[in-house]
Formats: sequence, C-alpha cells, structure tokens
Amino acid sequence: MTSIVVYKGDLRTELTHLQSGSIVENDAPIDNHGKGERFSPTDSVATAVGSCMLTTMGIKANGMGINLEGSKVEITKIMKADPRRIGEVKAHLFFPENLHLDDKQKQILENTAHTCPVVKSLHPDLVLDIQFNW
Repeated sequence: MTSIVVYKGDLRTELTHLQSGSIVENDAPIDNHGKGERFSPTDSVATAVGSCMLTTMGIKANGMGINLEGSKVEITKIMKADPRRIGEVKAHLFFPENLHLDDKQKQILENTAHTCPVVKSLHPDLVLDIQFNW
C-alpha cells in the first residue's frame, strides 16, 4: 500500500503516506460545498504536476552536475463542468537568476519536465500550459 485516506467529516479527508507517516489533509473547495481551508483533491492533482516536473528535472540535473535549488513552479488549475473535472493546468516554471545553462541543457531539462510520470498519467483532454522562464 502507498497511503490511507480517512474521511474526517465536513468534506475533509486525512491522507497518510505509509512509508513516512507524513499526513496531509484535503478539503472540498468552496465552489463545491467545502470550506476551502486545505488543498482540494483537484488542487493536489494540479500541484503534483509542478512537484513532479521539478523532482524529475532535479534528478536529471543532478546527473548533469546542475543545481536547480531555488527553482519554482507557479500552478493555476482551471476547472470545467459537465462532468466536473480539471480542464487545464498552467505550470509556469522559474529558475534562479544565477543559473546559466546552454540551450542543450535547457532542452534536456524541459523534455524531462514534459515527460514526468504525473504529466504522462493525465487524461489527454486536459490542457497543459507549460512555460519555462530561464
């Protein structure tokens, strides 16, 4: 098993990662009867796109002798209706100003981000707007 999810009531769930014991809570969003006090499940999915991109880029960068520390991704999730789902995820990546890479290194890292496991697991109808700001 990877995790256990327990319904806590009031549209909140508690997610426990079994290997580490780390706990995260999710709430239903305000626009879907929730309190919006925590990440919603769809927020978590959209945010996982950015986390996966940076993680896999970090793995590749380490092997290339590149330090990506301080890089960040700004995520915007856009919902659609009928059926209610994530329609678009905008992932805008930003890198430290002191990071000096050539075009080949940038292309390798961008390809890595585009092929991270989360991105490859998303439905093909979901629109991904990925921008790299070197």
